Amino acid sequence: MQNVTKEQFTHIGIEITDAERIGRPRVSYLKDAWRRFRENKIATLALIILSIMIFFVIFGPTISGYNYAHIDGKARNQSPSLEHWFGTDQLGRDLFARVWQGGRISMAIGLIGAFVASFIGCIYGGISAYFGGVVDDIMMRIVEVLISVPYLIVVILLSVILQSSSIWTLILAMTLTGWCGIARIVRGQMLQIKAQEYIMAARALGVRPWKIIIKHMIPNTLGVVLVAITFDIPGYIFSEAFLSFIGLGVQPPNTSWGALASSAQSRFVFYPYQLLFPAMMIALTMLCFTLIGDGLRDALDPRLRK
Repeated sequence: MQNVTKEQFTHIGIEITDAERIGRPRVSYLKDAWRRFRENKIATLALIILSIMIFFVIFGPTISGYNYAHIDGKARNQSPSLEHWFGTDQLGRDLFARVWQGGRISMAIGLIGAFVASFIGCIYGGISAYFGGVVDDIMMRIVEVLISVPYLIVVILLSVILQSSSIWTLILAMTLTGWCGIARIVRGQMLQIKAQEYIMAARALGVRPWKIIIKHMIPNTLGVVLVAITFDIPGYIFSEAFLSFIGLGVQPPNTSWGALASSAQSRFVFYPYQLLFPAMMIALTMLCFTLIGDGLRDALDPRLRK
């Protein structure tokens, strides 16, 4: 055995000044969530691609130099070239301008529909969870009935009743029952929050129920709601594309990705690029929002915080 002597060790002692030293700077919940989101390389790449697409949706029709509705009989069904980057359709309209113009409507329907449905769902689910009992049972039975109604029937009925196939008719039809899923998610989260001490303290202090729901319960479910929104947006975009594809969506002279795909499907064999670009935009947008939602779910989960 080797001999161990006192000279081989150094007495460090205790530094009083280090007792209250902060090991690392304080980081807020949102900053920490953003840091963890950036560590997810796939979600970050999806956010970058989506940002590029949003840029072209906003400025793309202007960049092309063509009006999306301008008809040029001499440039019909041209393949992609330096003059027409995505080619032209059967009427000679520039597809680059039409694709990004259609993206404006498709993304607007997705974003507006998801946020409207989330707002209604949060309020409805919060009221149901807060009051509980008979009120909760009745409100949840109403949700189950609405969920069972296919939205396609709702769209057809509203189109006939309102005599319109405008963007707002589509949004109204899709959000009429689209908020039910978020209402159930919010209700489940709020049933857990309802038993917390600060909610009991607010009740004891005489705070009104609607203030407790809006100021205390709903803000504590925002993480779950944000994730639900990112998953709902591609659903609304796909629903709009499907409705436009079967002729129940956006009507000319307006256009959308679904309308462009519907118009091009009959000529796919001869001019595949006319269907390729709008279909690719639908797929990319849905994939990006899904990956971002997956990244947000991990970043906003406090149980995964290190």
